[in-house]
Amino acid sequence: MDVPGIVESSLGDENVAARVSIGGEDELFVTPTRTLIYRADGLLSDETVNEYPHDAERLTLSEGRRKTKVQLEYPIDGVREFSLSSSEADKALHPVLAGMLNASGVTDPGESVNQTFRFSELTLVITSERLVKHVGEVVWDDEYEEYHFDDVTGLDFEEGSVATQIVLEVNGRPQRIKTPNNEIGEVRQRLTQALCTYYDVSNESELAEALASVEDDDEPAETGGMGFGEGVDPLNADPEPMEGRDGSAESASEPADADGNETRVGTVESQSDGENDAGSDEGFDEAGFEPATADTEADDDVAEEIADLQDVVEQQNELLKRQQETIEQLIDELRRGR
Repeated sequence: MDVPGIVESSLGDENVAARVSIGGEDELFVTPTRTLIYRADGLLSDETVNEYPHDAERLTLSEGRRKTKVQLEYPIDGVREFSLSSSEADKALHPVLAGMLNASGVTDPGESVNQTFRFSELTLVITSERLVKHVGEVVWDDEYEEYHFDDVTGLDFEEGSVATQIVLEVNGRPQRIKTPNNEIGEVRQRLTQALCTYYDVSNESELAEALASVEDDDEPAETGGMGFGEGVDPLNADPEPMEGRDGSAESASEPADADGNETRVGTVESQSDGENDAGSDEGFDEAGFEPATADTEADDDVAEEIADLQDVVEQQNELLKRQQETIEQLIDELRRGR
């Protein structure tokens, strides 16, 4: 499919790494350094292209029933935003977020961004080399955690009535990530598959053996840096690594293919929606973290009771959300009937 002339002029020497339809003839284009929003000719407007660089410090979504607003916050230019149909927002958000991961140096050259999941205040990104977690109202800023597959020494899943906890053991220390049961199947498949590919094994039992050998290794594992790079590499490119915040080499992964379901900055696929809470091993905080370990059997019982209470709260929140949507629909219908 040909790129509109006005978009081609804006691209310059850059390649299109991802292309997503966002309704009608409007499209979103992702390059190594920018997101371009193309609006086709309308009855009252000419075709336009607006550019949004990937070096934003924060990405926030404001979701409505019909429209979703994407806000990008820059250190000098402040907040810039664009709106999308809510039905198109998830598939459009995915390559944009992948481009920001590249620009910020979270991923390395040639590292594929396999899947992005967004559960309420939790964003999970599975790449070919690491799991990235961000907790908070915003979808992305520099308050994130990453677990490189080199450091993973165990993987388990603890099922609950409403949510399942991913127990990712990193250098012998468990990290718990609570995931809605209606989404855990895909999350488990994607994460397990990424780890199997990384360790060159074919199934979960072989993966367990491979991770056990990592745990037995006396050599300390190296952790990936989280510094900000200068941009992302185009498709089929392999730029020099950049300096991370911790001094380690960092750079960017590749954006995405163009079908909206599986986009790549190496390999970037569509994301899923849901609700979630996240956990660590330091006790509870405002993000709903759960203890990663318990020293006594009594502590285990308390943690289980608290988890059950959280499940009940999540069910009530979901009910309130559905009631709110019904109220909004009734108000909308009343307004249209006037």
